[in-house]
Amino acid sequence: MISFVIPIKNEAASLLILYHELTGVLAKLKTPYEIIFINDGSTDRTKEILTSLTKRNKKTRVFHFRANFGKSAALAFGFGQAQGSTIVTMDADLQDNPVDIPAMLQKLRLGYDLVVGWRKTRHDDWKKLVSTYLFNTGTRLLSAVPLHDYNCGLKVIRTDIAKRLDLHGELHRFIPVLVAKLKYRVTELPVHHRRRRYGISKFGLERGWRGMIDLLTVLFLTQYEGKPAHFFSLIGFFLFCIGFLFDGYVTYLKITTGTIQRHTPLLLAGILFIVVGLQLISTGLIAELIITNSHKPHDYE
Repeated sequence: MISFVIPIKNEAASLLILYHELTGVLAKLKTPYEIIFINDGSTDRTKEILTSLTKRNKKTRVFHFRANFGKSAALAFGFGQAQGSTIVTMDADLQDNPVDIPAMLQKLRLGYDLVVGWRKTRHDDWKKLVSTYLFNTGTRLLSAVPLHDYNCGLKVIRTDIAKRLDLHGELHRFIPVLVAKLKYRVTELPVHHRRRRYGISKFGLERGWRGMIDLLTVLFLTQYEGKPAHFFSLIGFFLFCIGFLFDGYVTYLKITTGTIQRHTPLLLAGILFIVVGLQLISTGLIAELIITNSHKPHDYE
């Protein structure tokens, strides 16, 4: 069975259209399915429309959040409720096209664990296009996961893997990175992207800096969770070397010329880098001790 997990916030105008498009594609697939709608604190007629859909189709399940908890929380809840062996996620704003779902399911059957939609031709305003380009480029460089589009709402993933993901904050934007770092096979497939017909985008410029913080969180948790000393010591050693070079140069001037030639700021900067570097290295070692002791078996009388 395929489980569709669809988070919704104030998309009343598009819900019925989405439902008819989706069920039309599913009728051709002839595969058992369930549609899970998560109403993430909508304030329009979304709740009323979803209630009518559950009466119309018993394969539709609806859950209402008492307030807006965010897309990550909605997806995590939906993943926990899913009963199918495969999960399809998509947005409810009609920009994702259900006609792409059969091809993505076929791609998953080739041995992949996650198939991400690649909005090769996008229909968004320039601000969103620029922000998305920077986000995808930065994520690709820092994560080393070779995809073009990390945050497409249309994804197909194996349910057992989806249930392993700990989504919170804005981490839904990095689902491909999280899955790849768990050593599962991730790929992408070009999909159709449509202009928004109703409502307003939930996108905001403030998501840019939050996204970078969340990306660093993902990389830290996936690459250095069991070895924090590698993370802190790498940065600390880098700063220590810079400080050592600064102060080494000032010392050389003092020895050869008898004066530091007004390089006092450089001397102080070098001392600062050395101290901060040593503190970071010490932090990494302390973190290693904490992890080691927490994993040790304890004997009790």
